Amino acid sequence: MSVDGVNNGNGNSEDALPIVEVWPELERAEQLARGAALKWASGVFSRPEQLEKLGQYRMRERQRTESIHSRLKSMVQTYLEGIDRGLKQLREARLELKEVSCSLAEVKAEGFQNAEGTETLAVLRGASISHAQLLAAVSNLPRLHSVRGVVLETERLVESRRLLEAHTHLMELERWQDEVLWQLGVGGAALDPRDEELVRTYFSDVGRLVEALARELWAVVGSGLALARQNPTSFVSAVRIVEREEALDRALLEERRGGGCTRPLPPGRPRCWRKRFFQVMDEMVSSRFCSVSYLHTRGSGLANHLSGLQHSIMGDVATVQHLLEQCVPPHYRLLRVYVATVHRCLQTHLAQVSSWDLERGEIFAVLNWVLHVYGSHDMLGHPDVVSEMDPLELGPLISPETLEKLQSKYVYSIRNSVADWMNKALEVELTDWQRDQEPDVDHEGFYHTSLPTIIAQMLQENAQVALMISESLRDQTIHMGLYELESFLNRFREALVEFGKEHRKDHGRNPFYLHYLLATISNCIVLKGSIESLQQQCTACPTGCFSWPPPGPLVALDRAVKKACRLVMDRLLLELQPLLLRLLSGSWLTHGEVTPLLCRVLERHCELYGHVRPPCRQRLQEECQRLVVVEYVRALMQRRLVCRGAGERHQVAERIVQDAQLLRDVFQDMEGEGSVSGVTPSVLLPILAEIIRLQDPSLLILEVSGLVAKYPDISEEHVSVLLDVRGDVPRELRGVVLDMLEQSTPILPPGYRPVFSDILVPPRSMSFCLPTARCS
Repeated sequence: MSVDGVNNGNGNSEDALPIVEVWPELERAEQLARGAALKWASGVFSRPEQLEKLGQYRMRERQRTESIHSRLKSMVQTYLEGIDRGLKQLREARLELKEVSCSLAEVKAEGFQNAEGTETLAVLRGASISHAQLLAAVSNLPRLHSVRGVVLETERLVESRRLLEAHTHLMELERWQDEVLWQLGVGGAALDPRDEELVRTYFSDVGRLVEALARELWAVVGSGLALARQNPTSFVSAVRIVEREEALDRALLEERRGGGCTRPLPPGRPRCWRKRFFQVMDEMVSSRFCSVSYLHTRGSGLANHLSGLQHSIMGDVATVQHLLEQCVPPHYRLLRVYVATVHRCLQTHLAQVSSWDLERGEIFAVLNWVLHVYGSHDMLGHPDVVSEMDPLELGPLISPETLEKLQSKYVYSIRNSVADWMNKALEVELTDWQRDQEPDVDHEGFYHTSLPTIIAQMLQENAQVALMISESLRDQTIHMGLYELESFLNRFREALVEFGKEHRKDHGRNPFYLHYLLATISNCIVLKGSIESLQQQCTACPTGCFSWPPPGPLVALDRAVKKACRLVMDRLLLELQPLLLRLLSGSWLTHGEVTPLLCRVLERHCELYGHVRPPCRQRLQEECQRLVVVEYVRALMQRRLVCRGAGERHQVAERIVQDAQLLRDVFQDMEGEGSVSGVTPSVLLPILAEIIRLQDPSLLILEVSGLVAKYPDISEEHVSVLLDVRGDVPRELRGVVLDMLEQSTPILPPGYRPVFSDILVPPRSMSFCLPTARCS
């Protein structure tokens, strides 16, 4: 805004100049413009020769400034013209508003003048309302007079189950009641409560008829399956009534939702009879499961009950699909509703059944029905059902927790049965051991009893029955059976121990003691095959499915076999003991009849070992061979014979070699197969004989070092006894040999089974008494 040339009207412009505030934005813009101009000028006129073009730059900038001023003037002129037109329109609008205000004031005044004349019409209005009510009363007198007759007729129709006609009369009564109430409140006037109460009382029988009709209606719907097979007319009438009521409810609600009707809803509306229809169908299905009790389904009764459920449900499915669905609108999807209702009721019913104290057969019946029968083509997988709905939409029939609980209960019930059967089988086995005849021989010539057959057949049958339910249950059953078998084998081993103790007390009590021990070993081999077969069948048992530790029946079985083999060797040692006492004695060296007698005992035992299944047959023969060698060496360690010269040493060595050959002939079948650590008569005894026969004592160091290399568990005491038996080893040479033995520290090779560690050297007997003590 310019201040130049502005005066105060008195001609004194200098005194009238106001102080005008300069805008900060304007000052900043001017500073920026000056700065930009200065920057531009310093860039253009940076060299002296460019000053020659100063006039051209001045003319160009002057033209640009004039162009900007002309555009600004044109723009300001346009704005001023628009403001002028706006002010003119505002003045015209103010004039028009004044005229409208005057007109409204005149209308208001005339309205106050006419209000006094309308008060005289109030009497006429009241007379008109009374006339309309009297007219409605007169027009409805015939209907009101016939209400009682219609009510009686409707009651008769309901009692005779002519439901469709009864519902027609009932709808007519309800329509009369609604019309009377509407006509009493015609013109939008509020209905007098006394008049409304009078009408409600007069039509009180309508509500009672609705309840009676509903009872008969739901009774028909509840027996719809039976009616559909005989005469579905009543069911069709019931469905038509339900659809009529649903249409009336929908029409009344739409009127009020759209604002086209101000009448209140009639009493009892909306009735929602379609929803009640499906509730009655649900109750009808549920009633089939409510009459079942625990006492009525004991034993085979539960399986019969489940089978009856299957036939009943599938019969109902066929009735619903082929008969009832033809009686209802398509949008009802009655088969889908029925199947879903049956599934829900079965879930509740089976949850109740699962909570009962069921036995093993009953649990099997429930699991088989739930997992196999219900989802098969005979029930939920039937083509008619699958075409209507996907069975997966229904969910599981019983929860995973309940299923796991039933399976665990089934396994525990089998566990008790298996434990009882195993105890009985053990009792039968103990009785067989006391028989006065040999054990039975199978077609392969092996001794056996009925024990492994009973155990294996029992476990296998339980696994096969469990597999009919699921692989998971089969695995749990096998796991349980192996656990019980481990416990049984532990008890079986204890029974073997007692059997051996009784035999040691009285050797002649059981003449077939050895035979039944051999039969026991063969039985264990058969059981091992059964255990391995069961373990191969068991894919994987869920972690934590049992509170028991993992079963180890093979370990328990191996312990039982080892114990039986030990008892067999004890029996052999018992028979050999009288002969072993005569080995390496004077009579042995003179006569030599001891070893042939010993070989005959061994031959008889080895012949009996042929009735044992491999590989335990080879194991017994190896143990027998080892026992003979160890006992032979133990007899040598007794110092029963000490050589008194080279001839006697030669005779003793030759007798030992002959004994080794006799024993080798007995164990000829084992020769070539090898025995652990070379413990055979043909290996160890000749080495010992060579040490005794050696003529040059100085070579003993070499022979003893060879013996130590082959048998690193030999001790100084054993070597000392060998030197004693020779009878010609000087003290110095003995010390050298023993020092060499002491300095050598042989390492037991992997798989080496000690021989000399099992042989204790008896202490050297004193050959003299002290002079101060009295000889005993």
